[in-house]
Order: sequence, then structure tokens, then C-alpha cells
Amino acid sequence: MTLRTIRRRRKEAKTDYKSRFALLKSEKPRLVIRKTNNYIIAQIVTSAIAQDKVIASFSSKDLLRIGWPKEKKGSLKSLPAGYLTGFMLGKKISEDVKEVILDMGMNRNIHGSRIYAVLKGFVDAGITIPHNEKALPSDERLKSSSKTSELIEKIKGANK
Repeated sequence: MTLRTIRRRRKEAKTDYKSRFALLKSEKPRLVIRKTNNYIIAQIVTSAIAQDKVIASFSSKDLLRIGWPKEKKGSLKSLPAGYLTGFMLGKKISEDVKEVILDMGMNRNIHGSRIYAVLKGFVDAGITIPHNEKALPSDERLKSSSKTSELIEKIKGANK
């Protein structure tokens, strides 16, 4: 019996090669969502031979430019911030890309999480993406407080 050497990026818990290969076989652009300690980053990525190219990107940090209150800077990784990040990226690329697939990377698949809040915002922007409606967070969770609800409506209304 021979032992296999585990690839470095798999050992570092950065890449799941099996799921990445399945995503690349589809030949569709990918909606790549990553969480950091402070922000949520969403990107549209296409793949050519062994290279990924970022077509468009939007970070929850960019919400500060378009109306997110400066005093709520610490909540840029919340569910509403994730929703608006996905919505703004969807509006940014709505003329260029019509259909994408979701790439969650090594994030856990938890229904109603921040990853799915980004997906819900992206779908609400008018982009087609295969998903299960049960996985998306409810509108009540997104608009949990009146301030958050007003903020979402203000930013969405300004960018329609």
C-alpha cells in the first residue's frame, strides 16, 4: 500500500480540489464568496487554462461609500451587509453576465448564513443562479431592525 501525499492547499484547508474540478467543468462564471474577519468579499470569476480571472468584485467595505453608516463600520460582515454586497455585485455585472454558479470554497454549508445572504442579494439583482430557496435567509432575518430595513431599502432604491 502506498501513501498519497496531500496537496499543500488541501492540507492548509484552502482548496477542495474535487469540488473545484466540478465547478470548472461547468465552464460558467463563478460567484466566489469569501468571509474575512471584518468583511464579506464577492467576486465573479472565469477560468481559463489553469488560471482564474476576476471579472468584477465587490466587498462589504465598499458599502461605506454608498450609504452604510460610519458608526456601523463593525457590522460589515452581518447578514444585511452580505445581502447588499451580493445585490450591488449583481447590479454591477447585470449587463455582462446572465448566469453563474456558486463557489463557497471551504466555507460550511449552513442554510440562512451570510454566504446565502450574499446569494439572495445576487439573485434579487436579477442574475440566474441555481440554488435552493430553503437555503436563503428569510426577509425577517435580513431586515431584523427598522434601521437595517431602512438602510437596505435606501441603498437598493438608489441603485435600481
